[in-house]
Amino acid sequence: MDIPDRLIELQTAADAERAKLTGLADTEHEAQWKRWFEAASASQAAVTEHAREAGLSRAELEAAVKKAVRHPDPSDG
Repeated sequence: MDIPDRLIELQTAADAERAKLTGLADTEHEAQWKRWFEAASASQAAVTEHAREAGLSRAELEAAVKKAVRHPDPSDG
């Protein structure tokens, strides 16, 4: 499946924001959670839009994007 760079970038950003939650508490955690939620929402919206425009399964596209970000193929570069 051909995944646009924009979807990879958005998911990478969402994952990075989620990783920043580790070790935070109280107001710091709440503020970071909001940043993660916004990044994740942007990624999800972009996946939904691309799937609709390309006639793809949204679930399959989301899985492919997350796999590409979290478990990249070493032969890709």
